[in-house]
Amino acid sequence: MTTVERGGPVDSGSRTALDRAERQGAAPGAELPRPAGIESSPLGVRGRSWPGRRRTTLVLASAAALVAALHAGDALYLHAKARLGQALLQRAWSEARAGVDDARPWPWADMHPVARLRVPQRDVDVLVLAGANGRTLAWGPGHAESSALPGADGNAVITGHRDTHFAFLRDLAPGDRVLIETRRGETRSYRVERRFVADHRALRLPADDRDATLSLVTCWPFDGVDPGTPLRYAVVARRD
Repeated sequence: MTTVERGGPVDSGSRTALDRAERQGAAPGAELPRPAGIESSPLGVRGRSWPGRRRTTLVLASAAALVAALHAGDALYLHAKARLGQALLQRAWSEARAGVDDARPWPWADMHPVARLRVPQRDVDVLVLAGANGRTLAWGPGHAESSALPGADGNAVITGHRDTHFAFLRDLAPGDRVLIETRRGETRSYRVERRFVADHRALRLPADDRDATLSLVTCWPFDGVDPGTPLRYAVVARRD
C-alpha cells in the first residue's frame, strides 16, 4: 500500500509531493518533504484568518471611536448652546429691566428671563428663565413657576443642568453668598445654609412663606453619564 492509499485528506500540493517521494523510493512512513505554502502548525491555519480578525477589530474600534466622538460632539453642542443662550438673553434682560413685559431673546422664543443669579466668589453670573422644563434648561437655569419668584418672600426654586449652568453647585459651601437681581433692579442677598442629596420623589424643600429662601436644584452625581438619574442635589440658602 502506498502512502497516498493510507487515507486522510490530501490536497493537490500534498499529492504531488507524495508521488515524487514514492518515485524516489521513500520508505513507507518516512517524513516526506513539505511543499511550499503548507503550514506546519494548527496556528498557521488560524493565522490565515488573522487579517479578517484585524479588520473586525478595526471596524469595532472605529465604531467605538465614532460613538465617543458623537457623545463628545453632543456635550460640546450643549455647552455652546448654553453659552449662546446666555449671550442672547442679556438683551432680553436689559429690556425686562427697562419695563418690557415678557421680553424675549429672539422674536419666536417661548421663554423670557425673570431674574439674574450671581455668585461673585465663584465667578457665576447667569440669567434665570421662566419655567423649569427641558425646553428652557438648555438655555439657562429655570424657575419653577409653582414656587415664589426669585427675590420675593417664600421659597424660590431654580433648577439647572449639572454639567452647564449649575455645575458650580458642587463647589458651593455653607456661608457662601448668592445674589438675586429682580426685574425691578433690586438685589437680594442669600447665604447657603445646607446641601443635601435626595431622590426626586422624596425631595423636601422649604415651604414656609414667611421666610425668604432660595433652593437651587440639579441632578446628581455631577460626573454621571446617565441623564435619567432619579437623584437630586439641592442647595438651600436663606436671605440675609
